[in-house]
Amino acid sequence: MQSLLRFFKVLANESRLKILGILASRECSVEELATLLQLKEPTVSHHLNKLKELNLVKMHPEGNTHLYQLDGEALQGISKEIFSPKQMASLAENIEGEAWERKVLQNFLVDGRLKEIPASRKKRVVILKWLANQFEFGVKYPEIKVNTILKHHHEDCATLRRELIGYQLMQRESGTYWRVLNE
Repeated sequence: MQSLLRFFKVLANESRLKILGILASRECSVEELATLLQLKEPTVSHHLNKLKELNLVKMHPEGNTHLYQLDGEALQGISKEIFSPKQMASLAENIEGEAWERKVLQNFLVDGRLKEIPASRKKRVVILKWLANQFEFGVKYPEIKVNTILKHHHEDCATLRRELIGYQLMQRESGTYWRVLNE
């Protein structure tokens, strides 16, 4: 996400886009770019520095002059890195997941109590993860304490206990339960 934002922030400038356009077809010095774009040389240097931050332009000295050109390989690398379908889809993963979970919780909870245990596996997982969050990591709970906590949210604590174990959100041994990491 940060790479994508940085990329668009740097390219969200007409002068920088024009510089890239010029450098895509030929090498230029700061002086030439300033003349072509009718900008001052320090301004062109500033824009070139921003483009260099993304490695979009490369420079090589020729005598007392520095010549700049578009780094096509870097541009393709950025394209593969941040514009792949998988990468673009990942930008909305948390948003979609969080919105879905909020909706499920809103539909099945009233004042912290479950109206019912969802029949849909996907909705049930959301509820079970929420229930697992009612338990602290690193704390071992006797079954009676687990039942008390679960009954606060729904009467059928036996089903909820089994489901928390079955979905590997908690573990059990000899009547003792504890929360586990499940990513």
